[in-house]
Amino acid sequence: MLSVLFATLSTAAVATGHQAPAIQGEEEAVLTYAPNVPPAITRKHATKVIVRLETNEVVKKLADDVEYTFWTFGGEVPGKFIRVREGDLVEFHLSNHPDSKMPHNIDLHAVTGPGGGATSSFTVPGHTSTFSFQALNPGLYVYHCATAPVGMHIANGMYGLILVEPVEGLPAVDREYYVMQSEFYTQGEYGAPGLQPFSMDKALSETPDYVVFNGSVGAMAEDKAITANTGETVRLYVGNGGPNLVSSFHVIGEIFDNVFTEGGTAINHNVQTTLVPAGGSAIVDMKLEVPGTFIIVDHSIFRAFNKGALGMLKVKGEENLLVYSGKQSDAVYLPEGGAIQQVGGLAPGPRIAQNTEERIHFGERIYKQNCLACHQEAGQGVENAFPPLAQSDYLNASIRKSIEAVKNGLTGKIKVNGKTYNGVMPALGLSNEDIANVLTYIYHSWGNNKSVVKPSDVAAVKKKDH
Repeated sequence: MLSVLFATLSTAAVATGHQAPAIQGEEEAVLTYAPNVPPAITRKHATKVIVRLETNEVVKKLADDVEYTFWTFGGEVPGKFIRVREGDLVEFHLSNHPDSKMPHNIDLHAVTGPGGGATSSFTVPGHTSTFSFQALNPGLYVYHCATAPVGMHIANGMYGLILVEPVEGLPAVDREYYVMQSEFYTQGEYGAPGLQPFSMDKALSETPDYVVFNGSVGAMAEDKAITANTGETVRLYVGNGGPNLVSSFHVIGEIFDNVFTEGGTAINHNVQTTLVPAGGSAIVDMKLEVPGTFIIVDHSIFRAFNKGALGMLKVKGEENLLVYSGKQSDAVYLPEGGAIQQVGGLAPGPRIAQNTEERIHFGERIYKQNCLACHQEAGQGVENAFPPLAQSDYLNASIRKSIEAVKNGLTGKIKVNGKTYNGVMPALGLSNEDIANVLTYIYHSWGNNKSVVKPSDVAAVKKKDH
């Protein structure tokens, strides 16, 4: 049977201008979860590569206090990274977990054949489908589920990347990482807590609540950041699962030395931002000259700071003052959250606190989403720019003034702990409940007076028209 398949593949390859190589031996594919990438292929011949993926439907974290029922390839979003070589014969086994509620299949953009494999891989729960294809074209390709309704399967997390290395291999680099952007459409607004259902209405209008890297808010930030050292060259395999938005992929403070445009073999150089279409990809290389935290974003910038499309590349090493000199601050680029910073804006649904402990807990999340970028993690503020909240005589003197600042914004000179600050704080558009929560958290942090602010206190302060 395999000899007939090889003969068929060879005939098809000649007809399309591809020279079919001899297939030598077989191996199990090494598959990895993001942000990890399987090791580079060192063999010099084509082989039969066996790929096994399982589809699972699982409840996992989308953001702090937010859960979502993800449909997945392999139990995580994005699906596992697949790495093969040009000319390889790929034998694909797709299993659908018995606990799944839906049938699934797979469309690999690297496949030359009907549906990219989708027509051969339709799999009901508790079954396995098998099909084969030859990797004819080198490049970085998206794969996704293509079972109807296709958009819903993709929107729920069913996508990943398959790399077909060229025969001659890719230029060597020091580190490689897997980054995949996608969006999620939930019935609740950004940050609304609990298990959030999928919203078809938002998906049809292409207005996602979340735009993220690697499946959730913060999946590539802080202690989950990708890492490297100065002097190293880092390669990012970037995919865009969509299902709707085009990505303006950018690393703040770096320039891409090489961009394999749209995941193909054409290479562009010295690129600041590269477009990655929905269902498309790019490979970007950059040599790291200086240490620090480099922020990875979709430069459609509200997606980064307000919807979650933000990651971090943390680089260690010696300073290079010739290349870059100056004070570095990482926290300025932390996410700002979902609050609309103007009067009349809609905020996420408020958490209703049942006691002071819950009010503090809910307030911490609001602070991290909306206040941390300016006032910093320990409430220390930024010298000559943003006043401190830690041991703040301004805050501790008057709960009403604190409420007015958050509810209506603050403009002009104020004195905090003996220093004068002259700036603008925008109104955050938070609910009375959220304002009470965040102020209670602040009052119970960093040496403040442990005041408890209630929603009724906030309601008593008139909202100004701007």
